[in-house]
Amino acid sequence: MTLRLFDTETRALREFVPLVPGHASIYLCGATVQGEPHIGHVRSGVAFDVLRRWLAAHDLDVAFVRNVTDIDDKILNKAADAGRPWWEWAATYERSFTWAYDQLGVLPPSAEPRATGHITQMVELMQRLIDAGHAYAAAGDVYFDVLSWQKYGALSGHKLDDVHQGESAAEGKRDPRDFTLWKAEKPGEPSWPTPWGRGRPGWHLECSAMAEAYLGGEFDIHCGGLDLVFPHHENELAQSRAAGDGFARYWLHNGWVTMGGEKMSKSLGNVLSVPNVLKRVRPQELRFYLGGAHYRSMLEYSDHALDVAAETYRGIESFVLKTAERAGQVPVGTWTDAFAAALDDDLGVPKALAEIHGRQREGNRALAAGDLDTAVVIAGQVRAMMGILGVDPLDPHWAAGSTDASAAHAALDVLVQSSLEARQQAKADKDWATADAIRDRLATAGIAVTDTAGGPEWSLEKNHDEAG
Repeated sequence: MTLRLFDTETRALREFVPLVPGHASIYLCGATVQGEPHIGHVRSGVAFDVLRRWLAAHDLDVAFVRNVTDIDDKILNKAADAGRPWWEWAATYERSFTWAYDQLGVLPPSAEPRATGHITQMVELMQRLIDAGHAYAAAGDVYFDVLSWQKYGALSGHKLDDVHQGESAAEGKRDPRDFTLWKAEKPGEPSWPTPWGRGRPGWHLECSAMAEAYLGGEFDIHCGGLDLVFPHHENELAQSRAAGDGFARYWLHNGWVTMGGEKMSKSLGNVLSVPNVLKRVRPQELRFYLGGAHYRSMLEYSDHALDVAAETYRGIESFVLKTAERAGQVPVGTWTDAFAAALDDDLGVPKALAEIHGRQREGNRALAAGDLDTAVVIAGQVRAMMGILGVDPLDPHWAAGSTDASAAHAALDVLVQSSLEARQQAKADKDWATADAIRDRLATAGIAVTDTAGGPEWSLEKNHDEAG
């Protein structure tokens, strides 16, 4: 395995060499559980699930940590507006995110720490920063002293003169560029005791403390959305290294899901919730859509693009199911060299999919020629490659949907084969009018017939199988 990943910190492709041979450690910034997940939220889960699967396929033991931010201004404000306890609001939407990840076949993390469960680690990290001269307490708040860390801006490329944390001015804050590690207690808000007074953690502090708690002071890969590069990840990097940790050795960031060129967000009102989108397509089709573009690219959403992706997936699925139906089974095979080269080049999924489509076409030609042995080998390769992408049609996770599709296909096949036999007899009798009438009747029902050396083949035409 010679995997090259684009590292945001060095702005270059770097060969991935794990810190500990045979082991890979990954931290993914997870959800701030303030509301229903939309497809922009779960894109990072899908993108870095592919990374995890690819590493595991090469026999690396992967520790994958994805946190939950369960204390945050937005959570507190929305819970208060709804007249509900903040912890109940957070727990409700944490379950919604877990459901969405599960629906899309994202593997469960090795650990999923909540911010509120790691206050002790946060207090210890702040004390280390204060002792090292990189943080200070003021009026119950604790701030990171940005000017004390000369390498600030290393990740984002921001110059100090251009830094704006997006925080309001506060009593005792030495420099507007300093960011908050700990927020002093406010009436009606949850709080925890510290040596500097009661309060609650700042967002950036949470992830540094949790990453260290589960992966150690230095680990392999830190992942997240492009919008987190600054200030969140920049501040994580600064505070962790200022405290003496090596922290993440590689930084990976996925592009946004956009609508009209703008990042999908609740504030823009252009949200497509996962439950709503799953009324339009099946979970594996949504995953195929979200994971089909390169993870660093922007993914411009449209209903048409989603439908095309779903139809493309169904074509691959149809080949695998048809082969399995005829052969009795299709064991998982081995990915091709071209597929491996594509993924080793910064997780190049579009090129990997091109290889899958090429194998699918070759497999369909083998089926049409009656060469079932070749079709089974190719379908096994397709299963292996689609499995790395998390969308193997015969994976047990998709068993219900695949079983339903296979059963429906089998039932339809019985009916269509009867018509095809009648058509073949009509052709043998040179009753061309009847043969053409049968073919036209099938076409009206959305069933295309192709005459091959092995006999007639049928398939559902485009736009006649939108329900999957």
